[in-house]
Amino acid sequence: MNRPDPDRDLLRRARRTLAVRHTLVMAVILLGVGAVALVVVAHEERAALAASVRQTAATEEDVVDPPAGSWIFRLDAAGVLTATEDPPPGFPDRPALTRVRSGGPAEETEIGGYLMITRRHGDATVQVVGSLAAQQAETRRLLAALGGAELLGLAAAIVAALLLARRATAPLGDALARQRRFVADASHELRTPIAQLHTRAQLLDQELRAGASAEDLTPDARRLVAAARQLGEIVEDLLLSTQLENRAEIGAEVDLGVLADGVVAAFRQRSRSRRIELSLNLDPDRPSTVHGRAAALRRVLTTLLDNAFNHTEPGGHIAVELGNLDGPPRVQLTVRDDGTGFDPADAERLFDRFARGHDDHRRFGLGLALAREVVTGHGGTIEAHRGPAGGATFTIRLPVSRPADARAGRPRRTGPASR
Repeated sequence: MNRPDPDRDLLRRARRTLAVRHTLVMAVILLGVGAVALVVVAHEERAALAASVRQTAATEEDVVDPPAGSWIFRLDAAGVLTATEDPPPGFPDRPALTRVRSGGPAEETEIGGYLMITRRHGDATVQVVGSLAAQQAETRRLLAALGGAELLGLAAAIVAALLLARRATAPLGDALARQRRFVADASHELRTPIAQLHTRAQLLDQELRAGASAEDLTPDARRLVAAARQLGEIVEDLLLSTQLENRAEIGAEVDLGVLADGVVAAFRQRSRSRRIELSLNLDPDRPSTVHGRAAALRRVLTTLLDNAFNHTEPGGHIAVELGNLDGPPRVQLTVRDDGTGFDPADAERLFDRFARGHDDHRRFGLGLALAREVVTGHGGTIEAHRGPAGGATFTIRLPVSRPADARAGRPRRTGPASR
């Protein structure tokens, strides 16, 4: 039975809430627009009918051939009533004719779906009745059309609301995913080194209580320091994995030559103690400035060099090379070793988080996966290759920043660094 995912439920509720609110807002807007259109059209049609009835009452001299949907009733000075054929039931309104004929003011009323105007016209009293049936039919047609448009608009609003809600909650989903991944990574990566560090600290404490000499304690103390350093590196990797700012556009100008020189210098002591030859080859005449985050790129190179030292035996050689590629101008940074290498089938799996090797024995950690995330975030690529005679080569390609003036203001390099 699958356990419910609270983060996924949270995202679903957020999307549903946003979609419902957006849909309701759009529905209210559509209803308001439709109601205004209906009122305006109905008012205009009634005003047009009223103007036609008034015009007929003021100008018609007989009851023959009135405008369509209208009837004329004429009461002359002698009291004789003439009317248009087939008048609607209940008309004429004789009391209104009597009142106006007796000197009362003109009357305009609406009775049972008819607009009636009674007024004096010369010696006669005229009553014109206009039917509102055509206006009401047009209003019903308009209402049906607006209802259909409202439904289509509401359907479009629902689709748009769902899409907007999904896009609006995407950053939240990304943040929750990073949080989950950080917790999983931390629990996965920190459990073993913390246990080892605790065990070594306990052993060192026991030896101190037993009165061991400083000479006897030196190996354990060094192992304790190394374990603490490894734990710090893991924590640094985990923190780097949670950073949202690994994109190049929010960084600064970074000279990869200067950066590589500093990182290689930090590994000199390790290369001497391991008796591994470490070389740095730079091209002083080609631009090597990229736009990005120096700390993240430094961590990538540190990870690659650390990986090379972990798989290179004493007497081996590790080379860091920096050059350029034509076409779209790019800087190429290569870390090459002649160590144990890897199975070619694992070339892509190397960059997966906590993946296992092709033979299911070798395990890959977090460092190379983070390296690819950083390089990809800087608009570059990273590849791994096994040499024909063994060893491993990692190649990073990053777009050159401002190739015309990339060298302005940066330190002058005189040639390949000494080994």
